[in-house]
Amino acid sequence: MTKKIAIAGDRFMLPQVFQEKLVEVCGDGHDIRLLELPWPDVPMEHGYEVAGMDGLKEYLGSADEIVDFIGDAEVFITQLAPLSRAMFERMPGLKFVAVSRGGPVNIDMKAARAAGVTVVNTPGRNSSAVAEFTIGAILAETRLIRSGHESLRKGEWRGELYRADVTGRELSEMTVGVVGYGNIGTKVVRLLRAFGTKVLVCDPYVQLSADDRNAGVEHVSLDTLLSRSDVVTLHPRVSEETRNMMNADAFAKMKPGALFVNTARGPLCDYDALYDALTSGHLGSAMLETFAVEPVPADWPLLQLPNVTLTPHIAGASVRTVTYAAEMAADEVRRYIAGQPPVNPC
Repeated sequence: MTKKIAIAGDRFMLPQVFQEKLVEVCGDGHDIRLLELPWPDVPMEHGYEVAGMDGLKEYLGSADEIVDFIGDAEVFITQLAPLSRAMFERMPGLKFVAVSRGGPVNIDMKAARAAGVTVVNTPGRNSSAVAEFTIGAILAETRLIRSGHESLRKGEWRGELYRADVTGRELSEMTVGVVGYGNIGTKVVRLLRAFGTKVLVCDPYVQLSADDRNAGVEHVSLDTLLSRSDVVTLHPRVSEETRNMMNADAFAKMKPGALFVNTARGPLCDYDALYDALTSGHLGSAMLETFAVEPVPADWPLLQLPNVTLTPHIAGASVRTVTYAAEMAADEVRRYIAGQPPVNPC
């Protein structure tokens, strides 16, 4: 039976890739319409203050624009388009939504359930990309790649970076603390093990795999991880428990001269406290990929520090993330059409 399927992609999760993967598994006999939202060239909406979009975050597109586009479609595939309670009420024909992200923060899930709409997501879609990026972030700081690069760009040859009292340390001689042992954290641990790194893990809700445990990875409390680690890298989800988990007290418990890495989410960290820890000399450096406010204000104090590496929330951006997420979403649609239960229901 032919299904009407609406696909709202963007300039990262391209709508054409969604369509390509959908046709591969479902055939080309369905009525498919495409919309390309302008993210990341246009910033997404991060907050909760837009009228009628209560509780939604990290979305792009107005309610009227998205409702008009979806129209009478039964199936909707997207990454960023919002779906609020009022929007569901205007689309009684919508029955299935596939959102290509780890969490459907752009969708009112309570309203979706009330409307009888099944929502699925794509957990782990960018876990390999973020894990690889995290290792690169650690190396950029610990091996002075960023420092050397910035100096050469200014015409300075810093030969003193070879001095024993200045140069960096190898991962094989360091202890790295990984906070969060989910899709990304487990991959970070696996990559660190290849360097011969001593790895500590803090996650009160999961146990270590037998492979990691046998390789010498330790499951410890957060306080123990902070006090023993040369590098602390964050990979938990944002919750009431983890929000601002890295505050002044947490930074004070870290080893003097340690490196702090956040490639997860901005709300996990108190950035004012981090600034104080870096400028006081307690922490050696930081690598920040996510922030409390995005885009980062041009006058943000952490931008001015010489011991901080920053990137514009791109850890999860890779070509493989696009194709893998599209494949996962397409297979969920295939299962819906075939009357099979979803693999990743929200």
